[in-house]
Amino acid sequence: MGIVIKQSFKNTLFIYLGFAVGGINTLVLYTRFLEDEYYGLVTFLLATSNLLMPLIALGIHHTIVKFFSSYFTKVDKDKFLSSVLFLPLLIAIPIGFFGDLFYEQISSYISEKNPIIKEYTFVIYLVAFTCAYFEVFYAWAKVHFQTVFGNVLKELYNRVVVMLLLFAVYLQWITKAEFIYYLTGAYFIRMLLMMWYAFKLYLPKFTFEAPDNFKEVLRFSIYIIMAGSAGAIILDIDKFMIPGKESIQTAAYYSVAVFIGSFIEAPSRAMLNILQPLTSKTLNEENHTEVASLYKKSSINLLIISGFFFVVINANIKELFSLLPVQYAGGALVVFMISLLKMYNGFLGNNGAIINNSKYYKITLPYSLIMAISVYFLNKLFYYELDMGTDGLALATLIVIFCANTGKIFFVKRKFSMTPFTDKSWLMILLIAMLYLLFTFWDFTFSNIYVYKIPIHPIINIILKSGLITLLYLFFIIKLNISTEITKLFNKLYT
Repeated sequence: MGIVIKQSFKNTLFIYLGFAVGGINTLVLYTRFLEDEYYGLVTFLLATSNLLMPLIALGIHHTIVKFFSSYFTKVDKDKFLSSVLFLPLLIAIPIGFFGDLFYEQISSYISEKNPIIKEYTFVIYLVAFTCAYFEVFYAWAKVHFQTVFGNVLKELYNRVVVMLLLFAVYLQWITKAEFIYYLTGAYFIRMLLMMWYAFKLYLPKFTFEAPDNFKEVLRFSIYIIMAGSAGAIILDIDKFMIPGKESIQTAAYYSVAVFIGSFIEAPSRAMLNILQPLTSKTLNEENHTEVASLYKKSSINLLIISGFFFVVINANIKELFSLLPVQYAGGALVVFMISLLKMYNGFLGNNGAIINNSKYYKITLPYSLIMAISVYFLNKLFYYELDMGTDGLALATLIVIFCANTGKIFFVKRKFSMTPFTDKSWLMILLIAMLYLLFTFWDFTFSNIYVYKIPIHPIINIILKSGLITLLYLFFIIKLNISTEITKLFNKLYT
């Protein structure tokens, strides 16, 4: 776990720095510098581009991670990288052509209830294209176990750009419409930076000769593109569906709650950046003992970290919403459900990497299709028919991902005879539940304190409560020796 811990630590720092900047953007700048209508528009455009991105990428970013370590000579590696690099263009060019040909019909359809969308429909394709190739070049770096630079570009770069652009809007240097155009340009710059770094790490000798197992590579990519597209539907269909029923501003309000709930997934994203290629390598070497070890260690450590943020966020959610404009309040239940499923995702550890990089990768397609269909119909039921509002969208996502994750645990248990559970897993779950129940329904009592009309008493409450949770959480983790890695790290730092 040495290389995993080292790069995961760096990645976690940058991801949380990105979340900090993103938090300022989401909770302060977007809600005050950009009108709710334009914030909802940005949310819709980016969510829709995320739906299109896996189709354009053709699954190549997953293909690189799975197959690169199976080639042992430079000639074979060059054949492989040369053959997959341009494959996304086979999808991107036709989509761009037909999108331009039928632009009026497409833009009119998706902007039927919110006309502001029509003028910016083309942005969806451009952002999807740049994100697709960014992921391809990021995977290029991952297989060389160099994830930090790409992680900075993915987690921090965009949010810093957004912050600068929001200040530019506030200072009236650019208009709200120009904000969207400049943001689109920033995605192109990010893609080019990632391409430069990938070629700097490894520049192949380009050839038109395909590797011997090209049919297998292509078959894998086709499966993954369908599974990836279904996965994107699960993650972003809710934001896409909101403008079909309500004003686009509602997408902005929902986006804030989802962002807060998603904060706890940063450790998972950081660790999986390096665990994915490492899992692929150990599977290609048929070293199942090491795979099982990575599975258990990643599970318990991610449960500890994501569990901590689950407790801190939900214990302080009332105070946090009191700091936002009143129209953004009321999303506490969305935050709870999203944070709960993100914590469960963390508990799975590298489960997804084990399945995707094994000979059983084909199972991801039916899994993803069933999930996508389920979340669509549950959203229709809860949001449209039962009129549960955005709480219904979050509930649909929670139900589908909870069932799917549970199924994945049983699948890996059946096929690989390994589980993420350690002898401390249930103890850790009990600790998280107790601290959640203890602190969620209790607050420090303060008189209302304002500085320049800004409420300070909720901030004081958040700081004191979070500090107390941190002390208790860390005490029990070390005392009960939940994770040997964290205990060793603590002892190294404080002895």
